[in-house]
Amino acid sequence: MKKPIAQISRVERYMARYPSAKPKEIADVLDLPLKAVYNYRMLIKRKNIQLQAMDDIESYLNKVVPKTVKVKEFPVTMIEPDPVNHPAHYKVGGIETIDFIEAKGLNYNLGNVVKYITRSDHKNNREEDLKKARWYLDREIMKQHI
Repeated sequence: MKKPIAQISRVERYMARYPSAKPKEIADVLDLPLKAVYNYRMLIKRKNIQLQAMDDIESYLNKVVPKTVKVKEFPVTMIEPDPVNHPAHYKVGGIETIDFIEAKGLNYNLGNVVKYITRSDHKNNREEDLKKARWYLDREIMKQHI
């Protein structure tokens, strides 16, 4: 006995080639039980309906959702080290902390949290910078409860 998937595939191919074929004809030509042909046709139609629904969804999304989305670009400052305008500890990782903060649209408190955390390992007093970061984070959290 052939596997049902192979039988379904044969019925599907036959139906595609002869769209007006009746179940009895399909059963006779493919040497399958008539009941099986009815069941296979139902499965094939259900699958085709699902595929059509997926095509409809895809075509709808293609109309509604643009293919390309413009992303706002933020400049990255790549300047020689300058202890006043571009301190080295702000550029670790290839991007200045201020560029990251502006790109993410962070407010003053969260910007300072990022600033103090990113520079904590690159200045003299790590614990002090982390405490400052925590102070700004606590302040931001308190704003949420007011």
